[in-house]
Amino acid sequence: MQRLPLVTAVSLGLFAGAAATQAMADTSPLEQQLKDLQSFQVIAHRGASGHAPESTMVAYELAHEWDVDYLELDAQITADGELVVFHDDSIDRTSDGEGEINDYTLEELKALDTGTWFNEENPDSADTAFEGAQMLTLDELFDHFGHDARYYIETKSPQLNPGLEEALVEKLEEHDMIESGRVLVQSFEQDSLLKVQELNDDVPLIQLVWYYPSEEDNSRLVEWTGVTPGPAEITDEDFQEVADYAVGIGTNYLYDGREVIDADFIQRAQENGLPVHVYTINETEEMERLMEMGVNGLFTNYPDRLLELVE
Repeated sequence: MQRLPLVTAVSLGLFAGAAATQAMADTSPLEQQLKDLQSFQVIAHRGASGHAPESTMVAYELAHEWDVDYLELDAQITADGELVVFHDDSIDRTSDGEGEINDYTLEELKALDTGTWFNEENPDSADTAFEGAQMLTLDELFDHFGHDARYYIETKSPQLNPGLEEALVEKLEEHDMIESGRVLVQSFEQDSLLKVQELNDDVPLIQLVWYYPSEEDNSRLVEWTGVTPGPAEITDEDFQEVADYAVGIGTNYLYDGREVIDADFIQRAQENGLPVHVYTINETEEMERLMEMGVNGLFTNYPDRLLELVE
């Protein structure tokens, strides 16, 4: 074999390295984020919510310290038009208040204790530091972590949160979360996702689905909002209709202990350009099973458990 002169070989090596560096430089942060979705994503569901009160700063700080891929959260809108990070339509379960979240102003919601309930429900994980935790605004979360984190935001109950999509996109643009490749927006409501797309078509969208047995035929699975047929009936065309606006699909894995998706569903979604993220998986055995099935990411309340499997 004829060897290249040393100078030529070194020059070619430098050229290849420079070309690779240039290719990386030519990839925008948003493009890189979409490429990263092909890899496995650890999604901290409402933060490290198995260890600390869900949707509170301490839960997100813990998940961030563990270097998860995404901080997952739900966005809702207050009576005075402020965006807050909170899951339930009612404040009863995870605060010392009662009633519908949208009936309260931000000042009223800030006066609530959203941490003590966790200690009462989880005595083995209780911490006095959780007491008095305040409900977060989206601004506070973005200001705290900035572009050092990625955010997986659900437009929660959009029918109860009029103006949510406009307020959210405005906030994402204000904090430069879209072009910087820092955010995914998810929803069960297709109309909500399409509204976000109309406002800014660069926002990467995730269509959430929930499969469960039909009331008329228990052997047949249907999807909650009808956005797709059930897994046994779904076609490439159905997946393509989702892929026309979304960059991925988020789905449940079980319903009352019954598997509702399988490896074939996952593979077909991926073949149609839709990475698959599964919610909400907390047991190591189920994590391992889904990773073997080829999912692209898992939502979990215990990101530490999942990270042990990924590393």
